[in-house]
Amino acid sequence: FEISGKVQGVSFRRYTQAKATELGLMGWCRNTPRGTVEGEYEYEEIEGGAVEASSFRRWLCNIGSPKSRIDDCTFEEKEVVSDRPSFDEFVIIR
Repeated sequence: FEISGKVQGVSFRRYTQAKATELGLMGWCRNTPRGTVEGEYEYEEIEGGAVEASSFRRWLCNIGSPKSRIDDCTFEEKEVVSDRPSFDEFVIIR
């Protein structure tokens, strides 16, 4: 995902990490030189993960952190070829 708007300097990554953790998603997020926040996350289809992923996408596009302003959000689906998750938790990359 990549989120643009006023998303740096407003705790967007910290709130993103908290929301992903609350929903049981694993992955990462980081600030970019373009002034956006980007990241990846994983979920398991068989355990209702698609519902949590959809909720996370809505949160990223419409809510974010209290002081953020979200202008655009983009998502790119990637097919996972392993039956094991790539991530153990959701982390902030600095």
